[in-house]
Amino acid sequence: MTGPLQVHGPLSRGVFAMTVLISLAVVFTPGADVPSAPAGIDKIVHFSVFAALAVTGRWAGVPRGPLAGLLVLYAAATELLQGIPVLQRDPSVGDWVADVAGALTGLLVWRLLALRRAAR
Repeated sequence: MTGPLQVHGPLSRGVFAMTVLISLAVVFTPGADVPSAPAGIDKIVHFSVFAALAVTGRWAGVPRGPLAGLLVLYAAATELLQGIPVLQRDPSVGDWVADVAGALTGLLVWRLLALRRAAR
């Protein structure tokens, strides 16, 4: 593909960088600043953020294996760091599971899109 949506182009790398920055803001916002939401919404947010990281990472050209490993480690690290008292947040295995599920789903979505693109 050519044009602004090409794989590994400057737009894809910029979108991935912005997605990483957004994820940092989402996971490290102090608890007092996190808006209240119905139960379970936080899992949807975690899932969505990590799915977006996976899709944009693949679009930017990060190989699947290293990206998967880094996202699992990033998910674990963010959950551990949320235990720092100043953040007023709680680490959660459930959030980590949602993160990993989102990352794996995002990688699967990218793979399916790539297969569809190759079939054309």
